[in-house]
Amino acid sequence: MSVAKEFEAANANYAASFTKGDLQLPPQRKVAVVACMDARLDPARALGLEEGDAHVIRNAGGRVSDALRSIIISQQLLGTREIIIVHHTDCGMLTFTDEVIRGKIHEDLKQNVDHIAFLPFGDLRQSVLDDILLLKDSPLVLDVPITGYLYETETGRIVKVGDNQ
Repeated sequence: MSVAKEFEAANANYAASFTKGDLQLPPQRKVAVVACMDARLDPARALGLEEGDAHVIRNAGGRVSDALRSIIISQQLLGTREIIIVHHTDCGMLTFTDEVIRGKIHEDLKQNVDHIAFLPFGDLRQSVLDDILLLKDSPLVLDVPITGYLYETETGRIVKVGDNQ
């Protein structure tokens, strides 16, 4: 059976008791969370979020440069005034380089993707610090509190990275 069919069945159960159709468009807690797309990280559970609380922007590695468009929209049109960055232990982005993935794509798909930055990193803590700095230095991002965390896939805990208030 297709996973899509499983999702459709699960959604029917969810919708049958759905009571949150009146939530406002702007996030209630005025925060945008940028997190990795890793399936072991559930930002809502890890951070105690409910529907309507926050914008949760996910991508490979939780990289803010990849999320910049969404962050700008979140701030400028929907009023968020804080940013949380969540990277995690045992991240797949630590396991390759741009050259490795470009080579694989060229070999498997016969496509040239030299123009794409895949944004891998070699130091997990430094990746969070780099992302904080990128946002703080961007003229497109409001001067708001930005906090970075490492989510421990082994324990479920978040650990603050640096003094970034």
